[in-house]
Amino acid sequence: MKIGISTCLLGIQCRYDGQHSKDKFVYDELSKHFEFRSFCPEGQIYPTPREAIRQVRINGELIIRTTNTKKDVTKEIVDVSKSLVDSINEDELCGYILKSKSPTCGMARVKIYPDGEGQSENVGVGVFAKELMEKFPLLPIEEEGRLSDPWLKENFLMQVFAYKDIFEFMKTQPTFGELVDFHTSYKYLIYSKSHKSYKELGQIVANHEKKTLEEVLALYKQRFLEAIALKGRTSNTYNVLMHIFGYFKKYITKDEKEEILTSLEEFKQHIIPLVAIIKIIKIYVKRFNIEYLEKQKFLTPYPKEMALRSKVEAFK
Repeated sequence: MKIGISTCLLGIQCRYDGQHSKDKFVYDELSKHFEFRSFCPEGQIYPTPREAIRQVRINGELIIRTTNTKKDVTKEIVDVSKSLVDSINEDELCGYILKSKSPTCGMARVKIYPDGEGQSENVGVGVFAKELMEKFPLLPIEEEGRLSDPWLKENFLMQVFAYKDIFEFMKTQPTFGELVDFHTSYKYLIYSKSHKSYKELGQIVANHEKKTLEEVLALYKQRFLEAIALKGRTSNTYNVLMHIFGYFKKYITKDEKEEILTSLEEFKQHIIPLVAIIKIIKIYVKRFNIEYLEKQKFLTPYPKEMALRSKVEAFK
């Protein structure tokens, strides 16, 4: 699996000051699961070290200018950003991690300076980031700073693995039956993001309008990517857990039911993490050999070693 990444986050000294912005989570943890393809728009044009650049608003127009010599480098930055984005194929990457606050790579809150006196505003978007998000609006994209938030991290990596999964699935030239199986395996993961999205995807699979297989697959892929881009919530996840509980509640004792329901309520109240509930559920799934649940991506959306559901803060 390949993830695009701002080069400086890998510890490569490519910043304007000759330094790097090595990110511990990216370098130490994600490198165990992903192959990185790095990009540095500024480094494609200028040597390191170099004069810093910034976004400047002049008479309502946004330009890119060097900080000391005030040279307008807008065209160079825009051209190289477009070129780098154009070099990426739709299914080559399954996600992208950008350097926050960068005038080229920041996906939000980039400083825009006035021409002359006045306060800068944190309302800009990096030139390269803007091109990337416009060409690939459904590609999982995050900044390294935001990945320190357990909720954003869990949502991002769940989206990354599902994004890769749908592209790999489509490459197999699936039949209608295989699409039904794929959709079924994602039932509760999609449900945890949006019940509306799950119903829409179900209607596409049902194909009451008798569309061709190619039309159905194309529409399903689009709606699936839109669905996994949504952020999961505690309330939706709690509802999913209650649905799953329904599969084996008639097989267990009254005390076991009470124990599970108490744990579910504690998760809902942010007392215990989701991983504790999942562990309990998997015990019962295995105990009663519930094949339908064993195939659910919701229970194992990514390698367990990532421990993304081990934080109470991983859900909001």
